[in-house]
Amino acid sequence: VMTLYKTFTKDGGLTWGAPKTIYASSDIHLCEPGIIRSPDGKQLAVLLRENARRKNSHVIFSNDEGKTWTKPRELPRSLTGDRHTAKYASDGRLLIVFRSYTSRKGDFSRKDDSVKWPTEGDCAAWVGTYEDIVKNRPGQYVVRLFDNKKGYDTTYPGVEILPDDTFVVTTYGHWDAGEPPYIMSTRLKLSELDTKAKTSPKVKVP
Repeated sequence: VMTLYKTFTKDGGLTWGAPKTIYASSDIHLCEPGIIRSPDGKQLAVLLRENARRKNSHVIFSNDEGKTWTKPRELPRSLTGDRHTAKYASDGRLLIVFRSYTSRKGDFSRKDDSVKWPTEGDCAAWVGTYEDIVKNRPGQYVVRLFDNKKGYDTTYPGVEILPDDTFVVTTYGHWDAGEPPYIMSTRLKLSELDTKAKTSPKVKVP
C-alpha cells in the first residue's frame, strides 16, 4: 500500500503540521505531487505520478484550500509521467514540465511501441489550459524539451517564467550517449512552440 499525505505550513515552510492521509491504495501508487492553482484562485489541482505504472498519472482537486480532496482520477496519456511542474503564461495557458513515462498497465515486459509515448523517458512539456485538466482533455500539444539518452534517469524540473513571458526550464539528464548526466537549461516562449506545432507530426491519443 502506498499512502499519499498532506501537511500544512503557516510560516512559509519553516515548520509543518503533522501529515494526514489523503489517499491509500495497493492498486495505484500515487506520489510526487505537483500543485496548480486555478486561474480564479478558488481551486487546487494536484497532478500525481502513478508509481506502479498500472495506469496513467492522476489528478485530485480541492475547493477548500486542501482540507478535502476529490477521488483520484486518471489523466490523459499526454500528461502521464512524473514530477509535474507548472507555470502560467500571460495568455492563461499552462506549461507543465515532467518526465514522460507511459503506463505499462503493470506489464513491464512489454517493449512494443504501442504502449510508448514519443517522448518516453525524456524531459517533456505539455501545453494546454487549466480547463483541459478539469475536463480531462489531452491539451494542445506535447513537446520534447530534452532528449534523454539513458533510460529514465532524468527530470526533476525547475520551471520559472520571466516578465517577458519567457519560460526557463532547468533539469538534469543524460544528454550525451555514454556520458555522465549533467544539468541543462533552456528558454522558450509559447509563441515559438505554437509555430513549431503547426508543422510537427500529429499523434493520436489513445
